[in-house]
Amino acid sequence: MSNPADSPQAGPGSPGTGTASRPPRRLRPVRVLTVGVFALAGLLFFTSFNTAKGTDIRTDSSLLKLSDLIHDRSRKNARLDESNALLRDDVEGLAKRTGGGSSKAEEARLAALEKDTGTQKLAGSAVTVTLNDAPPGATAKLPGYPEPQPDYLVIHQQDLQAVVNALWQGGARGIKVMDQRLISTSAVRCVGNTLILQGRVYSPPYKITAVGDPDRLQKALAASPAIQNYMVYVNVYGLGWKVTEDGTVTLPGYSGTVDLHYAKPVE
Repeated sequence: MSNPADSPQAGPGSPGTGTASRPPRRLRPVRVLTVGVFALAGLLFFTSFNTAKGTDIRTDSSLLKLSDLIHDRSRKNARLDESNALLRDDVEGLAKRTGGGSSKAEEARLAALEKDTGTQKLAGSAVTVTLNDAPPGATAKLPGYPEPQPDYLVIHQQDLQAVVNALWQGGARGIKVMDQRLISTSAVRCVGNTLILQGRVYSPPYKITAVGDPDRLQKALAASPAIQNYMVYVNVYGLGWKVTEDGTVTLPGYSGTVDLHYAKPVE
């Protein structure tokens, strides 16, 4: 027995009307996929247009937040260093007035340690070395050298470390980088085109001042292989280099913490 649904029905397009019968049009899977792809592409284009319409990557404040945060933290660290130095002076003043419970020998030993650790001011003849990036648009000044890559034209961590090491080797009694005194735990580090020293951030030009015998200090600078290599870039690409004798200079005492964070003294 046949199913009524399988029986032919008269109507438009049926044989009884004299018109050829056509099956209803069906979208092919390929066409469905194509339509979906174009719809998705249009949505992405519209979203990108709306996002970019009001955004300039050079002025987008969100891109400046990290830089602003770093400089704000640097300023806070500077204020904390100053506050710490004032508190240390107050403590030392109170200890001297009250005797601090220490004997004369202990006080003399403590004073010698403070002098060696760099926490006290230091005066003497000084030499200052100034390093700076090359000027904008710098090109090779001498024949036979390639046109500069971007990292040829900026001061690197190794350059600063080379100067500091040479000055120590030249008998420096104390060294100041920018406005901070170096001690045995100080680390001269660069991130990008900035110097990060003891929690504070600096931009070039960088100044390094050492107290000691000026002749010995300058000879040590000239004898350093690392500085000799740096001088090639000075002469070819225009990196900044200046050495001056400053007469008598007073270096500040180190004002940060002297506690060891990653090491402990041997008993």
